[in-house]
Amino acid sequence: MADPALRLPSLDALRAFEAAARLGQYERAADELAVTASAVAKRVGTLEDLLGGPLFQRATKPLALTAEGKEYLARIAPLLAQLAALPQHRRTHQRRQRLRLTAPPTFARQIIVPALPQLHQACPQIELELVLSVPFMDAAAPEADLHVRLTPLAQAGPALLMVDHLLPLAAPSLLAHTQPRTLADLARLPLLRTPVDPWAPWAAAAGLDLPEPDEGPRLVDLGLVLEAAIHGQGVALARPSLALGALRAGLLAPVLGAGATPTAPAATAYTLHLPDNGSTDTAEGVVALALALKQAAEDAAALGLALVSGGG
Repeated sequence: MADPALRLPSLDALRAFEAAARLGQYERAADELAVTASAVAKRVGTLEDLLGGPLFQRATKPLALTAEGKEYLARIAPLLAQLAALPQHRRTHQRRQRLRLTAPPTFARQIIVPALPQLHQACPQIELELVLSVPFMDAAAPEADLHVRLTPLAQAGPALLMVDHLLPLAAPSLLAHTQPRTLADLARLPLLRTPVDPWAPWAAAAGLDLPEPDEGPRLVDLGLVLEAAIHGQGVALARPSLALGALRAGLLAPVLGAGATPTAPAATAYTLHLPDNGSTDTAEGVVALALALKQAAEDAAALGLALVSGGG
C-alpha cells in the first residue's frame, strides 16, 4: 500500500538542482539541460517548495548552497549518477557537445564566421555558440568555454592564434583622387585613428616621420576602421587578416600597391584562453575547437599578407 506521507520530486527537478549546484549558474545548467534558465529556476523552486526550505543562497554569485542544500546534494548526487550509468539511458548515437566561444566583434565577423564550415568539418560533434565580447570597455566577459582576446604580442605565449601585420589600406576611389606616390604622401591624406592600432609604431618601422593623427573620429573598434576606409573616409592602418574580404572584393587596397607598401608586425595579437577559473567540463571538445580555430586564424593571416605583398 502506498505511503500517503511519501513525497517524491520529479527527476527534472533533481537534475536541475544538481546541474545548478555543480555549475554555479542557472544559465550554464540551462545550457547543459537544453532548457531555459527560467525553467531551471522554476524546477529548483518546485523542489524547494517540496522540501520546505531554500537549497541555494540567493544573494551569492556564483550560486552557493545552503547547509540543507549541501546535505541534500550529497544524498541525491550518487542516485542520479547510478541512473546515468545505466546503459539503457544512453543514446546510441554520438551526443553533440555545446561549446560557447567569445570573441571581439571584428575577429568574430572576419575570421570565425568565414571559417564556420571549416570548424564544423574539424569538429562535427560540437555545437558552437559564438558570442561577441566588448573589448576596451572594462566589461566583464560573458561566461564561455573559450575566449579570444587581443593581447600584447610579447605576452601572447602559447595562447597565440596568429601574428598580424599592419599596413595602410584605402578605398580605390580615395587613392584615385589623391594619387599617393610615396609614403610621405600619407601626411596629406586623412588618416583614420584608433587606440587599438596607433600609427606611430608602423611609421617608425617604415622610417617615416609621421605624427599620430589627432583629428577625426576616434574609432574604438577595428571593424569600424575598416568600414570607414571602405566608405572612402580615410586611410586605415589595417590588419590584412581582418581586411581579407575587402581586399578580395577590391574594396580596399594598399596605398602604394601590393608589394610596394611596407608592413610591420602588430604590437598586439589575438590569443585564445580558457575560462579565468582554469576549469572546463568539456576538455576534449575545447582542444579540438582550439586547434581548428588556430588553423583558421593562421590561414587568414597568411592569405591576407600574401594579397598585400603581391603574392596572392
